[in-house]
Amino acid sequence: MPPVNAPYRPEGLTARPLHARIDPGAVAHNLARLRGALPAGAGAPRLWATVKADAYGHGVARILPALRGADGLAVLHLNEARACRHLGWQGPILVYGGLYSPADALLVDTPGLHLVITHAAQLEWLAHAAPGHRPAIWLRFAGDIHHTGFAADGYRAAFDAASALFRRGLAGEIGHLNHYARADEPDGVDDADAVFRDVIAGLPGPVSTSNSAALLKHGARAASTQWVRPGLALYGASPFAGTSAAELDLRPAMSLHSQIVGIQRVKAGAGVGYSRAFVAPDAIDVGIVTCGYADGYPRHAPTGTPVIVDGVRTRLLGRVSMDMMAVDLGPVPHACIGTPVTLWGAGGLAVEEVARAAGTIAADLLAGLSARVSMQLTRQDAAR
Repeated sequence: MPPVNAPYRPEGLTARPLHARIDPGAVAHNLARLRGALPAGAGAPRLWATVKADAYGHGVARILPALRGADGLAVLHLNEARACRHLGWQGPILVYGGLYSPADALLVDTPGLHLVITHAAQLEWLAHAAPGHRPAIWLRFAGDIHHTGFAADGYRAAFDAASALFRRGLAGEIGHLNHYARADEPDGVDDADAVFRDVIAGLPGPVSTSNSAALLKHGARAASTQWVRPGLALYGASPFAGTSAAELDLRPAMSLHSQIVGIQRVKAGAGVGYSRAFVAPDAIDVGIVTCGYADGYPRHAPTGTPVIVDGVRTRLLGRVSMDMMAVDLGPVPHACIGTPVTLWGAGGLAVEEVARAAGTIAADLLAGLSARVSMQLTRQDAAR
């Protein structure tokens, strides 16, 4: 008898053909590429590999072996840190969310933790924790993004409070962390970095400022810090609107695949999908693909969003429904039931191109796939 939580798959029936292929080798390549963008040798920045959101939807367990070359991992919350430890990661782990409640101080029970601290209450919670593994503290500056963190006029008071924890043996090294709001723009970090450097002037401790965009576009500034924190680029997507991943020598680590499961001959003037979002100007063959918004494909993707059918580039038609979408088979007259479809990540169809067509970003698509989508390792990695 199968386990109670096993998926129900009656004998003789095949699983739905929609699946994502995960390529850990691409992650390893991208990590090496990002490492190569930094100066080498003593004093070179160390690299946190950001694996929050289950490694941007790729699965931490699947890609962790490819991150052996990283100096540390960066996660969102303490439970993710504990999961990484369970999977065998022994290096440092940066926790972006720090502590969410006083009870979280009880979870600081493993060595090598680095907590991002964004408000004074978190320091108070740590003050009541039992002496243990002395997590490192990274004070986050609110900067120009103004999401979380200390404002300029409260930063030094926070540093003093963190220093008191250090003296009591409740915290380790104290660092300074900033996140730029416009790192993907040519002049996007100049003013923000100047303000940050003025705030931390004279304070001891390491500095971390650079995500993927900042590392690749503002390399000199990244090189002047002690830690960088790439995320999106690790998974083979470009953080820049005008530059492709291929141009950056990044390889996609995820591709999304399906099949044609139906074909409709639609007459001129007839609508396709809900609300007649596409009306055929002429008679047209329409392929039905098993993938919809319940799988994480963006419902708001419009007609014209690129799709590849049997190696031929074509387009989405009409509105994406919960379980399926319609595509134009005009460029692929030989298509039939079972013809393969690539939705992103292979065949020259970058995930950021699909995201741009849908009015969103690559990270939204990669991290947004639902549990309905089967995940498969590429053959060479599955065989290891």
